[in-house]
Amino acid sequence: MDLFEYQARDLFAKHDVPVLAGEVIDTPEAAREVTERLGGRAVVKAQVKTGGRGKAGGVKLASDPDDAVEKARQILGMDIKGHTVHKVMLAQTAEIAEEYYVSFLLDRANRTFLAMASVEGGMDIEEVAATKPEALAKIPVDAVEGVTEAKAREIVEAAKFPAEVADKVVEVVQKLWTVFVKEDALLVEVNPLVKTAGGDVLALDGKVSLDANAAFRQSHHADLEDKAAADPLEAAAKAKGLNYVKLDGQVGIIGNGAGLVMSTLDVVAYAGENHGGVKPANFLDIGGGASAEVMANGLEVILGDPDVKSVFVNVFGGITACDAVANGIVQALELLKSKGENVDKPLVVRLDGNNAELGRKILNDADHPLVQQVDTMDGAAERAAELAAK
Repeated sequence: MDLFEYQARDLFAKHDVPVLAGEVIDTPEAAREVTERLGGRAVVKAQVKTGGRGKAGGVKLASDPDDAVEKARQILGMDIKGHTVHKVMLAQTAEIAEEYYVSFLLDRANRTFLAMASVEGGMDIEEVAATKPEALAKIPVDAVEGVTEAKAREIVEAAKFPAEVADKVVEVVQKLWTVFVKEDALLVEVNPLVKTAGGDVLALDGKVSLDANAAFRQSHHADLEDKAAADPLEAAAKAKGLNYVKLDGQVGIIGNGAGLVMSTLDVVAYAGENHGGVKPANFLDIGGGASAEVMANGLEVILGDPDVKSVFVNVFGGITACDAVANGIVQALELLKSKGENVDKPLVVRLDGNNAELGRKILNDADHPLVQQVDTMDGAAERAAELAAK
């Protein structure tokens, strides 16, 4: 889960990372009172989950409360790389002497954590990495050892921070690592980390991505979700405890096990090439021990997607018994009918493995006009793509 800048700032403050005062608003008029509290001047910053805000005009300096109202009016409602600005943060101003960059992230390729730091902050770090790779220090961080004072000093020295701020940056680096660990983050980035004219070191902007897999021990993270921007289908699936991701195709996919579902996406995409470029509409893994209720919940979500033209249920029974899947399909169709919903999307079902014969019999006995059974995975994918194209 990616956070807005103001949310990242609040997490930094929670763990004693030095930040400036700031407040978030969603109406221009609210900027006047906030700016007065911040000392009469403020930086007005668009709150969107994308980079390039400054270049797009989404960051402006307001010289007084009236100016802050005008700047907020200009920024609210802006489109920045496809993201509409619904909130702005008004932040206290600072006299910046130098700008740096610091981040921690999960290095999946090397199965470790990685610290990155540069004395050339305030610009796209990708540009620095591409044009001046020597200016970006990359230091592996052991998950067990973490960032001790010695490791923090190693990071600072590798990035060649000026001697007069080195000790302060070491302290900030350790606190940012605390944020990374305590909040179960996948990314903690500060750009820029600044030295002020008075010699202080402050985190002026922050980017944080949290690991959704840690939600069971980070219950307060639920309060950070941008529910207004969430896909309604993904929200509905999450409420039902389903592992669902919305895609941009026309064939709804249900399978048991992430590997099987990924393979199903591939075969549907391949089959769709023969039918006008039909693609998978979603990823939905009902898990290894799915009940009939889970199956019914999954079908209800997928059939509620207006982009879906057909559904492919691909189950290899192991822990999940095929008869439970078949019962789930029948129950889901009955449930939707009882709610008065018009279900007219064909379902192609391929059952194999544990209790497959019984599962097929259940579907045959139900004799639902929308359900078709195909014995093979490739054949079922072909049929689902064909039906979607029609």
